[in-house]
Amino acid sequence: MANNKNRLMPLLMAISVVIGILIGTFYANHFSGNRLSIINSNSNKLNNLLHIVEDKYVDTVDVNGLVEKAMPQILSELDPHSVYIPAKDVQMANDDLRGSFSGVGIEFTIRQDTLHVQKVISNGPAEKAGLIAGDKIVVVDDQPFTGKTLTNEEAMHRLKGPKDTKVKLGILRYGEKKIREFVVTRGEIPTKSITATYMLDKETGYIRIRNFGENTYPELLIALAKLSQQNFQNLTIDLRGNTGGYLQSAVQIANEFLPKNCLIVYTQGRKSPRQEYRSDGRGSYQQIPLIILIDEGSASASEILAGAIQDNDRGTIIGRRSFGKGLVQEPIVFNDQSMIRLTIARYYSPSGRCIQKHYTSGENKDYEEDLMTRYEHGEFFSQDSIKHEGPAYKTTIGRTVYGGGGITPDIFIAEDTTDVTSYYKQASMSGLIIQYAFEYTDQNRAKLSQMKSVDELEKYLKQQNTVDKFATYADQKGLKRRNLMIQRSHKLLERFINSRIIYNIMSEEAWVEYLNEDDPVIMETLKVFRSNNAFPAPPAKVEENKKVALTSAFDYRSTHQKITYTVYRS
Repeated sequence: MANNKNRLMPLLMAISVVIGILIGTFYANHFSGNRLSIINSNSNKLNNLLHIVEDKYVDTVDVNGLVEKAMPQILSELDPHSVYIPAKDVQMANDDLRGSFSGVGIEFTIRQDTLHVQKVISNGPAEKAGLIAGDKIVVVDDQPFTGKTLTNEEAMHRLKGPKDTKVKLGILRYGEKKIREFVVTRGEIPTKSITATYMLDKETGYIRIRNFGENTYPELLIALAKLSQQNFQNLTIDLRGNTGGYLQSAVQIANEFLPKNCLIVYTQGRKSPRQEYRSDGRGSYQQIPLIILIDEGSASASEILAGAIQDNDRGTIIGRRSFGKGLVQEPIVFNDQSMIRLTIARYYSPSGRCIQKHYTSGENKDYEEDLMTRYEHGEFFSQDSIKHEGPAYKTTIGRTVYGGGGITPDIFIAEDTTDVTSYYKQASMSGLIIQYAFEYTDQNRAKLSQMKSVDELEKYLKQQNTVDKFATYADQKGLKRRNLMIQRSHKLLERFINSRIIYNIMSEEAWVEYLNEDDPVIMETLKVFRSNNAFPAPPAKVEENKKVALTSAFDYRSTHQKITYTVYRS
């Protein structure tokens, strides 16, 4: 009997081990998101490879550096919007949406290897310390701060820092040769999502939203309160060039204009169950005539808001087809404070359409060049050239809308290139206009600062013949003067030059107000309001009174979006 027990013992032990493995596998899969299967998959080759390289490679290897280089490449194989952000860049990536950052409180641009203070933020640390627009920062904490190694990233790294810490700045002021010294105590600097709020006419309020950050919704309520004091009856929300931000901010804003229980957006992914966002009926502006402005630079959260308004037939969308980003990213932070933004779901507008344009995993070049492809295909100039990639859907009153490839506006405004010459293209794309405008502002700051309104400054600049002065300046910088082309593009050049001077000396709101004065998109907006057509009509009525809006338009992007690439905050 004892011999039988001894013979069965190995078998019983083997069975126990197998049962233990099965139970362990079940609990690991059930409670840790299939972590065990991931560890045992081929992805473990990456760890093995790194260990082998570290142990056996002929030379010393920076394994951490290899990982940093590999992470972006791995994520790029998934989709165009899953990205890796190194630890040193995380704060900068989050600042714009966070609503504030800790720094000295300036906007700056780098010209000729020197940092120029473009604006000093009102009531910020720099203003309190005595800095003014036009100052050049040439020394930081007793270290030279000029030269070819000076970059926007380096400047922000040196000037930003924890609240209440001090930074010593050496300043060259215009017209002076001696360096002044200032000690600035860093503080919390607000970053505004809403950059312009004013009345387009006696009845029409205008709000421009730059992005969707943590404080965008409260900022909107403040903007609406400001317009209410001026008795606005219609509202325009400008999302042109708005690349998006937080989904929740877009949902909160849409809720302000929709009646109760309207679907705003829903998200869904392989591991992300469908989540719906609906209006709660508490919005204070459910009945106001509403128009949303979009263009090819409007993406993500901008498309959520525009799609919610369009699909619920709550307002009219005017402009050009939006970017087409319908992927939702979740931020995941690593122990070293680096971060990935991983696509976990797609979002869908109320009619059920996904706005995401087509992409091929791992092949991002065509995706990145999509806007240029649209331009070459003629889409910016003709509504008939818009290529709908997805199926057709219906809004609440039966209007046809399309999925895939962005939001197509209800009223299309073409871009007019009639007066665009090769000279104008070179002048704008080379950065010479922005450089000239900054130098002109610097040299005439005292006089320009006396102007108290956009109209007053605009009239003054028209008398200064800024186009001719720019042509002389550009010729000295290598852009040969072309008098016939300058004459043909005179209005465009004057508009671009003067708008930048207005921005430099006044504010972004003044800049926007100036550009909007003769903007065809704004003109069409006012036309729709005045004809009481802001609320979409059912398809039958549209066919009965159909009017095609093919208004010619100046290339708003050339000035409207330049600021994104030239102004940095610290």
